[in-house]
Amino acid sequence: MTTTHHSDVLIVGAGPAGLSLAISLAQAGFTATVVEQQSDSALAQPAPDGREIALTHPSRATLQRLGTWAHLADHEVGQIVEAQVHDGPLGRHSALQLNAASGAQGGASGAAAPGSLGFIVPNHALRRTAHTVAAHMPGVRLLTGTQVTRVATLPGHAELDCVPASTAPGDPTTPQRLTAPLLVAADSRFSATRRQLGIGAQMTDFGRTVIVCRMRHTQPHGGVAHECFGYDRTLAVLPLPDDPHEGHALCSVVVTAGAADAAALMAQTPEAFTAQVQAQFNNRLGPMALVGERHAYPLVAVYAQRFAGHRCALLGDAAVGMHPVTAHGYNLGLAGVERLTAALVSARQRGQDIGNADALAPYAQGHHRHAWPIYQGTNAIVRLYTDARPMPRLLRQLVLQGARRLPPLQAAIVGQLTGKAPAWMRVLAPGQLAELRKN
Repeated sequence: MTTTHHSDVLIVGAGPAGLSLAISLAQAGFTATVVEQQSDSALAQPAPDGREIALTHPSRATLQRLGTWAHLADHEVGQIVEAQVHDGPLGRHSALQLNAASGAQGGASGAAAPGSLGFIVPNHALRRTAHTVAAHMPGVRLLTGTQVTRVATLPGHAELDCVPASTAPGDPTTPQRLTAPLLVAADSRFSATRRQLGIGAQMTDFGRTVIVCRMRHTQPHGGVAHECFGYDRTLAVLPLPDDPHEGHALCSVVVTAGAADAAALMAQTPEAFTAQVQAQFNNRLGPMALVGERHAYPLVAVYAQRFAGHRCALLGDAAVGMHPVTAHGYNLGLAGVERLTAALVSARQRGQDIGNADALAPYAQGHHRHAWPIYQGTNAIVRLYTDARPMPRLLRQLVLQGARRLPPLQAAIVGQLTGKAPAWMRVLAPGQLAELRKN
């Protein structure tokens, strides 16, 4: 068995979170090896998967620091200037409206409110740009087309065994063994690495499916994102940049429905599906037409029992897999990148072993304090706004109307998106990480 011990950190999973961590660690002077089952070509040019990722201002700052933001094309970056939350049929009740002005009082000492709540970028573009930077980053080694067969944490190091992904079951191929002071699992919410590390997870299967697609429309969207909580389905309409070739106005459509209903929607013709979306949205964007394919994903939320231990840590969806309704998933992943990098930099400055549980505790505790209320709050929203019984209907109206009359609550929500939230709500900012490195 071949033994390689050249990296400070082994990362399992080359999704956006895993690659972002590798880049961040390399920038901080560490070396990282990323092991991924997909081929290098699949990572370099990932196929569109229908998912559009809403990013907060702090997340954009992280991507700018990593150098990946600069590789996004203009037509891949949209701005969300306002968000509206609707309950029941569109137009029946007043919507909760959130914009930069809603959070102006949450800013620091008179600072001007930003012009947008956040940004929206295709998931495949985030994957592509992360690979572009990581593939050329000194200190990052990518092992693609590689299947992890075993992971273990030992007193002096962590190790994993891997073989080519093309290896058939029972093939006598000798595994390659990699060792490092620390191993990080970043291989999805159904992480096999997490399970091999003996870390359990709380899973919530909502019994629902999300359908995502792009649509063109005739009326301008004005940069407004809509979340429409219907009594049978939830519809989100998110503003996208205009089509770069034909100039059509575009939006991302996200339909959440019960499994049987979702299967029926996926079986409909594009015209029939579009007609249902257009009707639920009360024709606000004029005639609509499906662009490209529809993609369906089951909704399962995941929260790991712990985020770190001796010689191991969890990142991204392997730590927290969010329901997409509040758009926090990848933002939490990037917050984890900042926190974990900061913890390792701090440990190195103190002369501490970076794989020591005590060195990883600040990451695990800080990420839990940040993620737990968001995770529980999101799940509570989902349960409330997918219950069609009369009492929950009344309660959700009371909640929505109460939020409309509470400017401090609106300011806190907007502050979280724009990076001007109260100190206890904020994550470590890229500027703070730079200061920590200097010291």
